[in-house]
Parts: sequence; structure tokens; C-alpha cells
Amino acid sequence: MELAGLSVAIAIAKSYGTVSGDKRPTVLICCGPGNNGGDGLVAARHLKLFGFLPTIFYPKAGNSVLFKNLVNQCNKFDIQFIPDLPKETQQIKDSYNLIVDAIFGFSYKPPIRPQFGDILRKVVESGLSGVPIISVDIPSGWNVEEGPPTDGTPVIEADCLVSLTAPKKCAKHFTGR
Repeated sequence: MELAGLSVAIAIAKSYGTVSGDKRPTVLICCGPGNNGGDGLVAARHLKLFGFLPTIFYPKAGNSVLFKNLVNQCNKFDIQFIPDLPKETQQIKDSYNLIVDAIFGFSYKPPIRPQFGDILRKVVESGLSGVPIISVDIPSGWNVEEGPPTDGTPVIEADCLVSLTAPKKCAKHFTGR
């Protein structure tokens, strides 16, 4: 998880730059309850070290000691946690330069629970408004082998996909960078 999160942070820094002048890039990191969310928590810490200003949205925190320790580390780095996504897409666009999708990973199995459906819809709306989305391993909501579902389920359409270990089969449907 530590290496995965570091890899995500490095990919973001290389793809989207780091500190430029007085403006530090702001990143909203949306973390799910599993290992993908843990990768997002680790990435947040490294992004902070790289000069980014991460904010974490972690609606369903993992209960294990590992996840509690990752949250504690982020707190010690003064990384802000927010309890809810901003209500208006424009607020997200005005507040963040990038969104990291660390919600669901390759072990995701449909259907999406209503709480996460609303979250995915909000992230999708933000991406459509011009905020780049970086997905960790697979875009949330996608089937690891078949790609995005065709049944109207909300799914992330990422601008950048950071494949960990190796690209998953669904990556053949990915059209970003």
C-alpha cells in the first residue's frame, strides 16, 4: 500500500506538475473503505510532501488498525479531511485543481450502494466541468475485466489512470492518459 500510494503521487506529480510560483495545486482525494482508499490516503501524504495541498474525502473509513494509522499519519501532516463533498459542482471546480478517485479498486463488485452512487455522480459531474480526474488502478464503478458497465450505473471516466502492478483487463477501454 505504501509503494502503491507513492506510485500514485509520483504519477500525479509527473503528469500534472508540482508547485508553480505561489500557487500550490489543490487535490481532492476521494477514498473508499478498501485497499484502494488506503492507496489514496498514502498518496495524500506523499502529495503533501511534493508541495500539493491535498484534501481527503473519506466517507466510510476502514476499521482496521492499518487504516486508522494511515488516517493518523495524514492528520499529523495537517491534511484536511472533509465529511461531505461540496453540494455544488462549481464549488469543487473552484476549490480543487485535481480529483483522485481512490474509491473502488479491482475487487469492487456491483451493485453500487446508494451512498457511493451519489458520490460517483458528484465526481463525474466535476470531471465534466473540467476538473481532471485521476483513477487509482481502475476507474470506480468499472468491472475489472469488462470495463465500464452499460446499465446506467454511475462510473468514473478518468482523465488519467494509474495502473498498479500491471494494467487490468478493463484498461483496454480507457481512453485518457
